[in-house]
Amino acid sequence: MSLQIFLFSLISFLTGADSIGSAPKAELLFVGDAMQHQAQLDKAREIAKGKGYDYSDCFSLIAPEIHSADYAVCNLEVPLGGGPDYTGYPCFSAPDSYAEALRDAGFDMMLTANNHCLDRRDKAARRTLTALDRLGIDHIGTYSNVEQRDSLVPFIKNINGFKIGFLNYTYGTNGIPPVDGIEVSLIDKEKMAHEISLTKNAGAEIIVVAMHWGIEYVLIENGVQRNLTDFLVDQGVDLIIGGHPHVIQPMKIIRNERDNKDVLVVYSLGNFISNMKTADTRGGALVKAVITRDDNGKAIFSNAAYDTFFSAKPYGKHNFRIIPSWIPDSIPPAQKAHWEIFERGASKIFDKYNVGVPRVNRSPESK
Repeated sequence: MSLQIFLFSLISFLTGADSIGSAPKAELLFVGDAMQHQAQLDKAREIAKGKGYDYSDCFSLIAPEIHSADYAVCNLEVPLGGGPDYTGYPCFSAPDSYAEALRDAGFDMMLTANNHCLDRRDKAARRTLTALDRLGIDHIGTYSNVEQRDSLVPFIKNINGFKIGFLNYTYGTNGIPPVDGIEVSLIDKEKMAHEISLTKNAGAEIIVVAMHWGIEYVLIENGVQRNLTDFLVDQGVDLIIGGHPHVIQPMKIIRNERDNKDVLVVYSLGNFISNMKTADTRGGALVKAVITRDDNGKAIFSNAAYDTFFSAKPYGKHNFRIIPSWIPDSIPPAQKAHWEIFERGASKIFDKYNVGVPRVNRSPESK
């Protein structure tokens, strides 16, 4: 055995390989927009019975799937305003217990660069960051000031021995300007190219860029999204994960011929949890992306698969609740028709437009 192969085998063993000589891997899981409308606040307060806000029931069914990933990411589309007046649309503010419930469900990172991050202005935007720090949750996308942005970007996480860099950008903040020095990572090609380059130079083997983009309620990506995708692929990004439209959009594996690698593009994962009412907004998708090493030990994006879930309204003693499509018996009978409409619509889009990203195979034979 050559020294190079021996060292690679040793590294594989120490960083997550199934056996000596086999390639290590890391599974990343992403979901879309974690919303917090007024009805969600009201129900969480009702369940808490005067002791704050209780979200413990919301994610119990999907938590095993989230925990099974090596690293899980969601878009926190609500500031943690600190109360006492928490509000839903149009200017969101949620209690810390909401983020705590997401953490307990298995999420490791919250994206904060989105169009609602300044709903409660700079004070709540900064408080969101300190609250996430206190809860031990990784976060990217907004920063207390430019100095903090410069010190925290690049953000590189060691996941099963892979150095994975994460970046997050939004198209805007609903017309609310950043004030008092608050930094929001806006979609700006020059700035994005610079930060991607910094992330590469800092040693990231894989780069993930989360984009808050697109047109709300439109099930197909638009030209702006495709243009930005081409730009990001040219910058050498490995995964592009989209949110904001509140509905799912296609997922595609695109070949970067220059760098001889595949790139995962997810245009929109839709809503994770919300009180939205139209059929296409009643659920969303998760995507699982596998990172591995090639025969030369280089980290590469290997493959991806998706699945869907339904955001059920309160029923019986239950709060708003995420119900995975793979346990349909848990769908409340009164909401089953809504779930079926959502599921048919999502499957139609994915079946027609996805390229190289199938649904997760959950048959017993696949395990």
